[in-house]
Amino acid sequence: MIEIEQTSEGAVIQVKALPGSRTNEVRSGQNGMLKVSVTQIPEKGKANKAVQGQLAKGLRLRNSQIQLISGETNPFKRFLITGVTVEELRDRVNLLPD
Repeated sequence: MIEIEQTSEGAVIQVKALPGSRTNEVRSGQNGMLKVSVTQIPEKGKANKAVQGQLAKGLRLRNSQIQLISGETNPFKRFLITGVTVEELRDRVNLLPD
């Protein structure tokens, strides 16, 4: 199960980023994290932007609703999601492929 933490600012979700992958996709992962694969290589924050965009697409959110809050240079990242409840976010995560 993907861990989603409620904060006063919104929901925080943990992601394992896989830059330089063959495809762009979001999958429900393991260890409480989503797996986000992007074709962009990690260069000057471009992969982080690609991960954010793919996360928005996979969870049917706007890019402006997602903010990277930790893990800028690490594959393990935390994103703040605003504009949806934890329950709505959990429902969207549950629709993702394994």
